[in-house]
Amino acid sequence: MDWQAQYETGETPWDEGEAHPALADYIAEAGEFQGRILVPGCGRGHDVRGISTQANEVIGLDIAAAAIAEARKYPRPGREEYILADLFDLPPELRQSFDWIVEHTCFCAIDPSLRPAYAEAVDGALKPGGHLFAIFFLNPGRDRQPPYGVIVEELDQLFSPSFALVQEWVPARTFEGRENRELIRLLRRL
Repeated sequence: MDWQAQYETGETPWDEGEAHPALADYIAEAGEFQGRILVPGCGRGHDVRGISTQANEVIGLDIAAAAIAEARKYPRPGREEYILADLFDLPPELRQSFDWIVEHTCFCAIDPSLRPAYAEAVDGALKPGGHLFAIFFLNPGRDRQPPYGVIVEELDQLFSPSFALVQEWVPARTFEGRENRELIRLLRRL
């Protein structure tokens, strides 16, 4: 998919205009995300702004220059930054430098054949002991275009070599139409 063209034409049906409600719920329950945080496939940066504070450093990453330009237009609630880069070819200064990765729309947007490379990329971006907070789309009802669904067994296979499952749950709050179609997993890098 040509993500740059999608943003240039305004064809971004995945953009809900706000951070995922489950992020706010997690922060209310567990506390703020601490340290250095990466949000891959950040788009207009709603999730970035939803977790950004003056006490943490959040990097929104996207391959579409138009998405990054739009994200930078919003007021900054914390110390967030937006970088035009490819998760699969991270600049050296971003490798093994994150305490957290917050995944919401990147994994379900990439071609399923790239999922092993995705798991390697997040492993390579996190510090040892770092965490992946991921909202996975289980059954979007599509198979030929994003968002692509995933099954739990595939998640286990992709992430178990480098990650330990800390917790998983179905979000109590989500966007309309996604009820009981998402699974949140908190994973710790080994």
